[in-house]
Amino acid sequence: MQEKNSGIGEKERIVEIEVERLREFRGHPFKVKPDDQMNMLMESIKKYGILNPLIVRPIPDGAYEIISGNRRRYAAQKLGYRKVPVIIRVLKDEEAVISMVDSNMHREVISPSEKAFACKMKYDAIKRKNGFSSNGQDDYQYKGRKSIEIMGEEMGESPKQVQRYLRIADLVPEILEMLDDGKIGFTPAYEASFLTEEEQKNLIQAMAYTQSSPSLSQAQRMKKLSRDGELDLQEMKKILSEVKKGEINRVTFKNEQLHRFFPKEYSAERMKERILDILKLWQAQQLGNTQSEN
Repeated sequence: MQEKNSGIGEKERIVEIEVERLREFRGHPFKVKPDDQMNMLMESIKKYGILNPLIVRPIPDGAYEIISGNRRRYAAQKLGYRKVPVIIRVLKDEEAVISMVDSNMHREVISPSEKAFACKMKYDAIKRKNGFSSNGQDDYQYKGRKSIEIMGEEMGESPKQVQRYLRIADLVPEILEMLDDGKIGFTPAYEASFLTEEEQKNLIQAMAYTQSSPSLSQAQRMKKLSRDGELDLQEMKKILSEVKKGEINRVTFKNEQLHRFFPKEYSAERMKERILDILKLWQAQQLGNTQSEN
């Protein structure tokens, strides 16, 4: 489960460098988590060693910035490694960003927010490298073609999907987290990225109040109302309170009904979690009763 590197050039060689001299790439969009994938990586390193050397570039103070291999560095530290094998490459800032993104895009699991920020970093780096302004998202010609077309081919995505990823990088952190956690769909989140920062924060409140996330059509309506200057918190609550297609038979409760059974300080989300816990307990009891009868 080790990460692959981009290959070794003819004049490049593998050397060992102290772990404490390695630095995480500035603004690195890919998270390093102590999850199951990391456990598998650590088991692999423990058994076979670090098969793929890290790619680094020299930075001031005798340190090295990691282009590829943050997860391997993390695993090696946890396993007590003092040195790790690396390939040193001298790269300019823009080249380093592009190489870092390309080296990490092959990961098996990449969250939408990671992909969005990685796309934005690479897109902006290409613009700076070719002398374009870093402001705005209007596409430009790169190697005789539109940059998002080239990026799409390299990522295995359509140019339109690359544009969507570039756009959702503008979402507030709370909605990005909801997107990563599956609490809001990708296309509704894309439409929500056109809302102002204040409107996005109102959307978070409206979602918590209604215990609902916007469908694509609801998000598109909010986008239009925002463009017309007619979107506020109450309108969002009204839209999210609508019964969506396929939810005609859903069971709903008003907060006032539930507060008869819960402390007043309980939020709607906490009441929902507690109700689900009670139902799970009830289900287990029912199963136990059924088994005892048989």
